[in-house]
Amino acid sequence: MSTPLHQLESRMAGDGLDALLVTDPKHVYYLTGFASNPHERFLGLLLIRGEEPALIVPALDAEAAHAASSVGNIVTHADTDDPYALLAARLGTFRGRLGIEKEQLTLARYERLQAAAPGFDAADIGPALRAMRAVKTPEEVSRMRRAAELVEEVLRGGLAKLAPGTTEVDLVAELEYLMKKLGAEGPSFDTMVLSGPNTALPHGVPGSRVIQPGDLLMFDLGVFAEGYASDITRTFAVGEIDGKLRDIYGAVLAANEAGIAASLAGAAYGSVDRAARQVIEEAGYGPYFMHRVGHGLGMDTHEYPSLHGMNEDRIGEGNVFTVEPGIYVPGIGGVRIEDEVFIENGRGVTLTSFPKELTALTLG
Repeated sequence: MSTPLHQLESRMAGDGLDALLVTDPKHVYYLTGFASNPHERFLGLLLIRGEEPALIVPALDAEAAHAASSVGNIVTHADTDDPYALLAARLGTFRGRLGIEKEQLTLARYERLQAAAPGFDAADIGPALRAMRAVKTPEEVSRMRRAAELVEEVLRGGLAKLAPGTTEVDLVAELEYLMKKLGAEGPSFDTMVLSGPNTALPHGVPGSRVIQPGDLLMFDLGVFAEGYASDITRTFAVGEIDGKLRDIYGAVLAANEAGIAASLAGAAYGSVDRAARQVIEEAGYGPYFMHRVGHGLGMDTHEYPSLHGMNEDRIGEGNVFTVEPGIYVPGIGGVRIEDEVFIENGRGVTLTSFPKELTALTLG
C-alpha cells in the first residue's frame, strides 16, 4: 500500500515542485512515523526530487528517530549547531520551487531559510497535506476508535465521582487523572466541565462553582491515544430540571441526529451544518446556536474540514469529523451533544457510542 510519504513524493512533479521542506511536527509524524515535540529546536523533513529524503532532528532525538522513522537518512544537529547551515549544505545552489507549510513556518524561520537557500520560489504544501490527512486509513481509524473508547471510559469514571459539594474543577481533576491511569497519552484539549448557568458559555472555563440539583452539567473532553485525538461532549441533568431545559435538550439531540444523518459521501460539508441548524431554528432557538456544527478530527483535535454552513467542499470516504450542535441561552443554561463521525461505505457512522438520551444524575 502506498504510504503518505510516497503519495507526497509522487505529487511533486505534477505540482511543479523541486523540493519540499516539512516542518510541522504532526506532518513529520504523519509522513515518517517519528513523533516529537522539538520545542524551539529545528525539526524538518527535506525531500529533493530524485534524492533520498532526509529527516533533520535535534541530536537528543537521534535514537528515537532511528527507532521510529521510516526515513533512514537521519541528520542531527546539536544545540550549538546552526540547522540552517545543514539545509544550505543539502540545498546547495538550489533555484527551484520549494514546497513549505506557510501556516506553520514563522517569518523568522522563513527569513533564515531564504538566507540558507536564496534562490528558491516558495509554494504552499499545507493544503495538500491537510487534504491527505482528511482521508483516514484503516489503521488511523483503529487508533481513533481506541481514543474514543478511552475517553468514554474516562467519562464513566468521572461521573461516578459526582457527590455533594463537588465543583467543576474537582471533576476536571478526576477526569484528567483517569486519562493517564487508563492509558491515554493525555488530554487532547483543555477538559471542560460546566454546570448550571455556566453551560450557556460554549467555551466556558471550569471554576469553583459547586454542582447543584436542577443544574445542567456539560462535559467536553478528549484524549490522545497512539497519536490520535478523541473529542466528545455530553450534557446531563442533575436531578430534576425544568421543562425549558428539557425542550432545549430535545432540540439539540434531534439536531445532532440530523447532522449525522446528513453526513454522506459526496454531500457538501456545509449540508451537515445546515441540517442540524434547521432543526434548532424550527425549535425557535436559532440565535442561540452560534458556532459551526463541527470540525475535522485526527492527529489534531481541530483539523480540516471546517463544517460551517458555507463550506461546499465535498465529504469523502474516510473522512472523520465531529457533529456537535448546541443551544446556549444566557442566564438559563446550554446543551451541546458531540459525536465523532466516520464516513464508511458512503455514510456517516459514529466512533463515539456513549448514550445520548437525557440522563438524570444524583449527587448522593
